[in-house]
Amino acid sequence: MMSVRERARKAFHATRALGLPDQEVTPVLEHLLKLFNNNWDLIESEDYRALIDAYFELKENKGEDDRKNVVGDYGESSRLPKRLCLQDPEDQASPTKGSARQILSPEELGKPSVNLQQGATFLNKKDSSSSGCSNSCKKPQQQPVTCEKNRPLHIINDITKGTENVKISLVGEIGNQELPKFTYMRDNIIYQDAYVHISLARVADEDCCSGCSGDCLSVSIPCACAHETGGEFAYTTDGQLRDKFLKACISMKQDPEGHDSVYCQDCPLERLKNEYKPEKCKGHLVRKFIKECWRKCGCNMQCGNRVVQRGITCKLQVFWTREGKGWGVKTLQDLPKGTFVCEYVGEILTNTELFERNLKGSGNEKHTYPVTLDADWGSERVLKDEEALCLDATFCGNVARFINHRCFDANLIDIPVEVETPDRHYYHLALFTTRDVRASEELTWDYGIDFNDDEHPIKAFKCCCRSAFCRDVKR
Repeated sequence: MMSVRERARKAFHATRALGLPDQEVTPVLEHLLKLFNNNWDLIESEDYRALIDAYFELKENKGEDDRKNVVGDYGESSRLPKRLCLQDPEDQASPTKGSARQILSPEELGKPSVNLQQGATFLNKKDSSSSGCSNSCKKPQQQPVTCEKNRPLHIINDITKGTENVKISLVGEIGNQELPKFTYMRDNIIYQDAYVHISLARVADEDCCSGCSGDCLSVSIPCACAHETGGEFAYTTDGQLRDKFLKACISMKQDPEGHDSVYCQDCPLERLKNEYKPEKCKGHLVRKFIKECWRKCGCNMQCGNRVVQRGITCKLQVFWTREGKGWGVKTLQDLPKGTFVCEYVGEILTNTELFERNLKGSGNEKHTYPVTLDADWGSERVLKDEEALCLDATFCGNVARFINHRCFDANLIDIPVEVETPDRHYYHLALFTTRDVRASEELTWDYGIDFNDDEHPIKAFKCCCRSAFCRDVKR
């Protein structure tokens, strides 16, 4: 992790590239650190956009006469670039009405307590600001920042409400776009009729490693949980996917016709298209699974074969894209190839429930694209409706609901993961990096959409991925 001194050095390097004097940038950086509760991720996001925008707006508001004499501190005689908009994350991460927006004056914000010395050295002075207040409080509880052309930014410090291992922020200009309204959930949950049977009795002795202890990856001979991946674990001791396994999954994703498929005798998707005379199944790809250790296993929670179930550890941020794709997700740190980023979490629905949900909609709702859990549909002759499942994150989900689609060459790949049950009607869908991903790069994954299938129960959207391999030929 970078030191405060190193982060300050990089911030000044970015502003110097624009010809901004250190002595004028220093008070702006001080104040943003105060307002952001020393959250450097928000300042560093989008190549220090918040810092640069706040600086230029301060200069604009000072007027022509003051441009050459920018004050060195936000005292009582000076004012902030604009009155700043605050957004309460509790009101925005769930589908409730009303707004906790506050407009705070410079006097209410107070003076910064973080000090800079000659634009490079930070003094060891702790922040003495208090926390916890109501909607009419006198001190800010949420991060504000101004943006170009007098357009402030929405800043939500943590859309997860503390449910994840790390905070996930949201940054977007206050403009025409609406803040997302949904309930954040860390784990999948059954909507109504989906059949998900999880019990220890269903986990046979050969499907777990009850005799293990500590870390399964530390022993020379892989345990029973590695049988699913050919006798060796899918993960390395560093927590990334093994290159051989990842390459096989990528090949299967990019060239499905070159791999095996299974065919349902009575396909649930075809039944939705025509209940009385369904067509033959078009096939479902035989996916590679990861089998993780679980509660019946003897290893501990730090076992190297318990990656997905431990949750998100990467620093992520939801942001408003500039390419017409709406909200997106970026990483705030470098991610090596094969890194677990997050699981796709949503409501567990039957395909019939999803179809009916879409029919009842007014057509104006903004839906996330659902995921069909069809990796094992062809193993049975006839699949009951309550066993043909999918995940829908429109109303309830996690950060993965914001990850945009990209045809063919996305930097994430979805891989089925078996954790609680060997019954593959239900499984987890985990997203891993397909290559090294740099900090501030947008994360994308291929939804596997057939843009030419006009009869599919789930209608495709207009693709804006801009990939050279885009499958939306009609675009």
